[in-house]
Amino acid sequence: MFLEVKNIWVHYEKVAALQGVSLEINEGEIVCLLGANGAGKTTTLRTISGLKRPSKGEILYLGQRIDNMRSQEIVRRGIAQVPEGRRIFPQMSVMDNLIMGAYLRKDKAGINRDLEGMFEHFPILKERKKQLGGSLSGGEQQMLAAARALMTKPKLLLMDEPTLGLSPIMVEEVAKIVTDINKIGVSIILVEQNARVALRLARRAYVLETGKVTLSGNSQELSNNDHVQRAYLGG
Repeated sequence: MFLEVKNIWVHYEKVAALQGVSLEINEGEIVCLLGANGAGKTTTLRTISGLKRPSKGEILYLGQRIDNMRSQEIVRRGIAQVPEGRRIFPQMSVMDNLIMGAYLRKDKAGINRDLEGMFEHFPILKERKKQLGGSLSGGEQQMLAAARALMTKPKLLLMDEPTLGLSPIMVEEVAKIVTDINKIGVSIILVEQNARVALRLARRAYVLETGKVTLSGNSQELSNNDHVQRAYLGG
């Protein structure tokens, strides 16, 4: 199994944000997490990436436990996160933001090749490479955040609300970016408030409610589920 999250509990002081969450992703998949605000979706991603430690349970990546590793070691092993709200460095240029994504790498020639690759995937970033990150539009900042994460050379990308606050046109552009990233061999766990987009992109989905997985299955099955339609699809 590529990634297994097994019965993890996560607390913020005495409050349990996750209560026995289990999920898995196969290599090459896009899997989405659905749920209302506060359901535990972002906490799940932060725990996988090492920013939160589970109080119980374990996380296995390529057969090895990572829940006791520091976040930089998890990045080195091939897991990167695109955080909610993009969180680029607004006072740094587009180029410097991308170079920061390769901070843990030592292969200068490989970094240069990957920079060119990012400019091929995201040509608008090449045009804007000398601009400050904060001067970009919301959609362009999302491209930059994704490209910065890809500069770590991840095998697994955790994407937290990539379409949040974007126009309908940019939502479709970001959806294409997610698909294109997956096509180059990167597996993706997608947290997305736009459930229709998430279920269209993902092969499988998990529904989190108050820190627990309440439903899971392939995306088509969940799209037809009465509860999912009422709660997340406006049906």
